Amino acid sequence: MSWLNRVRNAIPFIIKKADTPDNLWHKCPSCGQMIFQKEWDENLSVCPRCDHHGRIGPKVRFAQIFDEGTMKLLPSPQVKEDPLKFRDSKRYTDRIKAARAQTSEQDALINAIGKIEGHQAVVGVQDFAFMGGSMGTAVGAAFVAGVKEAIKRRCPYVIFTAAGGARMQEGILSLMQMPRATVAIQQLRAAGQPYIVVLTDPTTGGVTASYAMLGDIQIAEPNALIAFAGARVIENTIREKLPEGFQRAEYLLEHGMIDMVVPRKDLRAMLAKTIGYLAGAKAA
Repeated sequence: MSWLNRVRNAIPFIIKKADTPDNLWHKCPSCGQMIFQKEWDENLSVCPRCDHHGRIGPKVRFAQIFDEGTMKLLPSPQVKEDPLKFRDSKRYTDRIKAARAQTSEQDALINAIGKIEGHQAVVGVQDFAFMGGSMGTAVGAAFVAGVKEAIKRRCPYVIFTAAGGARMQEGILSLMQMPRATVAIQQLRAAGQPYIVVLTDPTTGGVTASYAMLGDIQIAEPNALIAFAGARVIENTIREKLPEGFQRAEYLLEHGMIDMVVPRKDLRAMLAKTIGYLAGAKAA
């Protein structure tokens, strides 16, 4: 044992390394500020210095949005896994297992039903931590299941999008989820129920090209990346320099592509107000 360890063990008020929490601090990915993890959590995963809105998963999102004690998770639909027997550097089935172990979720879209300031709603949340929130057959099935539940309950369907696009490991089957989701939205509207989209960072690719941009109301979190193709791809295609912030929420609001940009702390109240206007129902 080194002399430093002997001294450390001999002095009782020096905290041993093994007793020091490894998650005491959170580094903001935008400004690099070190923030106490407790402060980060209490501020809804938003940086108090630069207002960067961190990415959060379904469980945290549901806890922030729903009234306490009203949330109930909906079962994830069962689909055929690895329909194309896809393999690149890893087998697709191994990637799914790794994502499930990391997130403790069945796939990238989870639905729940509950009340938002007394207004009943079915809410779907895409998890970017699950294979980049990519849209495959499981996500498509979950979206349709969420819409059907909203029709059954006669309440709105709210979707929080976060995705890198279609899931390449499922090829054309992933792209088929785009028209599938569009038809489900038409059924929801035919039933007279609102469809509300909350665009979070990032929402890109086939998700943007389908259900992410078909809401009755389009809300976005501040500075969320919202795009179909990457900026570099577009610049190389059109051979022009894009404007600053071209694919950020504030730019899209200014140019009429979305209806509002709402900070996370105000999102629950805004959703309740929007549901009240669109559904025309009083809070229970």
